[in-house]
Amino acid sequence: MSSALSPPRILLVEDEPVLRDTLDGALRSVGYEVRSFADANDLGEILAFVADLALLDVALPGRDGFALARLLCERGDVALIFLTARDALDDRLRGFGHGADDYITKPVAIEELLARVRAVLRRNNRLVSEAVSVGDLVLDEGSGEVMRCGKRLDLTATEYRLLVFLVHHRGRTLSKLQLLTQVWGYDAYDPNVVEVHVSALRRKLEAHGPRIIHTIRGLGYRLAQPLERPDGAGEKILRSSP
Repeated sequence: MSSALSPPRILLVEDEPVLRDTLDGALRSVGYEVRSFADANDLGEILAFVADLALLDVALPGRDGFALARLLCERGDVALIFLTARDALDDRLRGFGHGADDYITKPVAIEELLARVRAVLRRNNRLVSEAVSVGDLVLDEGSGEVMRCGKRLDLTATEYRLLVFLVHHRGRTLSKLQLLTQVWGYDAYDPNVVEVHVSALRRKLEAHGPRIIHTIRGLGYRLAQPLERPDGAGEKILRSSP
């Protein structure tokens, strides 16, 4: 188990390379220490990594995720999440029978997966603090509260998920397609969906402070502190159109 001063340690075993790389990057982007494997063949290395949570595909070549979960639980106290395309009731029951804390079926939006990882870590007392500050904005994922200049904001579920994703990737320009895929969980390109929700979120944020979600014309949106330019030049930002 990780100490109070170290980030949670995540073991990821997923045989599909693109998905594995995507999940590895997403988990690292929010501060987790991650070890990734394509299968359970490197069993010595897998068992040597003392994880707080194991995120396991079920349909692995050779030893499947259920068998690997049993070995991990025999070696120590580890939280388990199965991530799989198997959505039959018997499979889900088998997963929970192997000690799963959660059972997630593919496809899943990255932000939903990250939220469920946090929930499992929190239930197992493996998170020290979940509050993130960006200037005068405070996002507490433990309580789900968002504060701006000391004022609590009332956000819809979609606005909250959008803000969480922007905060996790603060300082980076995110395209509308990225936001659609990661926040809404699909890749049909409908820019109006993103624009409407960004505008609504901006209104609520800017009721208590200057603009922090900036339009990068032709590229997308970026969340940055009020006195930082989106291009990093360090000058005060002029308000841009939604």
